Amino acid sequence: MIVVRNVFRLKFGKAREAVALLKEGVAIQRRLGLAATHLRLLTDVTGPFYTVVLEITVPSLSDFETTLPKVMGDKDFQANYQKVAPLVDSGYREIYNIVA
Repeated sequence: MIVVRNVFRLKFGKAREAVALLKEGVAIQRRLGLAATHLRLLTDVTGPFYTVVLEITVPSLSDFETTLPKVMGDKDFQANYQKVAPLVDSGYREIYNIVA
């Protein structure tokens, strides 16, 4: 199993708006059949302010890579992404193996 963590560093004061839009994005990804066994949104409690993490658990990296183009090519996802992008200062992706 693999955990993919997409970390978004948001613009000041934009967390509520971004979380609402990211929830819509999660619904779109589920509708499109993203190969996720677990998908959740996390918000900061400590650490850098205005941080949101989209955490996706997938059976394998190849499963993630196979379904990603379908999600990225979807018109609804693209429209959602265009709304989220202006709220984000920066971001990065972490990918981990689940070992226990």
